Amino acid sequence: MQGDEQVLTVELGDEAAGLRLDRALAEALPDLSRERVKSLIKGGRVLDASGATLWDPSARASAPATLELRLPRPAPAHNEAQDLDLVVAYEDEHLIVVDKPAGMVVHPAAGNLNGTLVNALLHHCAGQLSGIGGVARPGIVHRIDKDTSGLLVAAKHDKAHEGLAKQFAAHSIDRRYRALATGRPMPANGTVDAALGRSSTNRKKMAVVAQDRGKHAVTHYTTIEPLKNATLIECRLETGRTHQVRVHMAHIGHPLVGDPVYGRARKPLSDVLKARNFARQALHAAHLGFIHPVTGIEVALDSEIPADMRELIDELRV
Repeated sequence: MQGDEQVLTVELGDEAAGLRLDRALAEALPDLSRERVKSLIKGGRVLDASGATLWDPSARASAPATLELRLPRPAPAHNEAQDLDLVVAYEDEHLIVVDKPAGMVVHPAAGNLNGTLVNALLHHCAGQLSGIGGVARPGIVHRIDKDTSGLLVAAKHDKAHEGLAKQFAAHSIDRRYRALATGRPMPANGTVDAALGRSSTNRKKMAVVAQDRGKHAVTHYTTIEPLKNATLIECRLETGRTHQVRVHMAHIGHPLVGDPVYGRARKPLSDVLKARNFARQALHAAHLGFIHPVTGIEVALDSEIPADMRELIDELRV
């Protein structure tokens, strides 16, 4: 380590000859993702044996060769590690899947600097979380809302982070939510294909917008059980947009029970919610399936509906 950077000597063997420079270095340094290597090259942090800087990630590597890579020390994320209760659904040396309770924020932000999932992961994983982009931060690959419960995956190193991110980008992650929708969705099983973007009247809300103004979003919903003035449904996400299930169900006239932003329950359902002090969207990330980014095995995890939703369902049963 020299000052604020770590100097790595990289030996490229004959097998690297003719490969793109970023690929050759990524294969020689498995702890760094190719995107990370590419950004380091573009940042002037790769030198050849003569001390000349190599600037082009797409240039063909000469091999055998000895290169020097100057890796900046990750900038601190200024998040405090906190010993908080975590329900771990799966964990190995590459990644961790947690079952987040409703009410826990994922990332620290103004007004929520402590008690977040990030704070808990920093303590639990003790420095083993990915730092893609050169920032010492937990490898959060996706998020779920503060008042949504359920499964969320985080990466422990850049290779795992990049592999998971590619699956999310390709929409190949199997994500299924259990939710309570108001009324009776018709048809009972269906698909909502409607682009989402920021609301023009409230920038804190999402809304269904014209295809050319928003991001492609598709939700497949299935009725599981009709209830009094509500329906227990499963929603499978083909895409993963902010507030997707909440906005899509509200769009077809069946907002989620308890949703304070996208729907208001009518009597007598509102009376039940008030009596139970149920003041969150009834939404739970119940299933998460993906291909392990390092081992290649299929990971499929399920989470039971939390007690507050289960008790509400019991009370609403016909």
